[in-house]
Amino acid sequence: MDKLKSVLSGEEARRDDQNIIQQMNQASTLGWGTRIKGFIACFVVGAACTVLAVCVLFLPKIGITLFIVFYTFGNICALCSTMFLMGPMKQLKRMCDKTRALATTIMLTCLVLTLCAAFWWKNFGLALLFVILQVLSFTWYSLSYIPCVREAIMRMLAMCIK
Repeated sequence: MDKLKSVLSGEEARRDDQNIIQQMNQASTLGWGTRIKGFIACFVVGAACTVLAVCVLFLPKIGITLFIVFYTFGNICALCSTMFLMGPMKQLKRMCDKTRALATTIMLTCLVLTLCAAFWWKNFGLALLFVILQVLSFTWYSLSYIPCVREAIMRMLAMCIK
């Protein structure tokens, strides 16, 4: 009966016009409660990894490596947690908006370069520099979601420089 209703109402033709990404997005929609639970779980894991990173920082020999891994994983979890709230496709589109494309690029590049510096290049000074850049770029990226905040910060910095 549902099939007959969809054919008669024209919904069947509209479904055929959708591309595969739209069909997958419709099939995988989560309820609001599930989205909130996913956001909280992913955000808590990210925050816990960040706190754990600071705790293991002072372990002899392996502390800095563990710090880099846990801190980077914590940032990835925190970034992914927002995908539960707005959906992955919408999040990816917003990440590539012209207002935050540069911050997104720098943030993702720093995530990758931090791990490269720690494991392939074995240069921990460079890895710590990339961690600092992660913090700054993630903060700048996060502020881009609050209207007019980045512009206000730029005005304040310009006034401080004068």
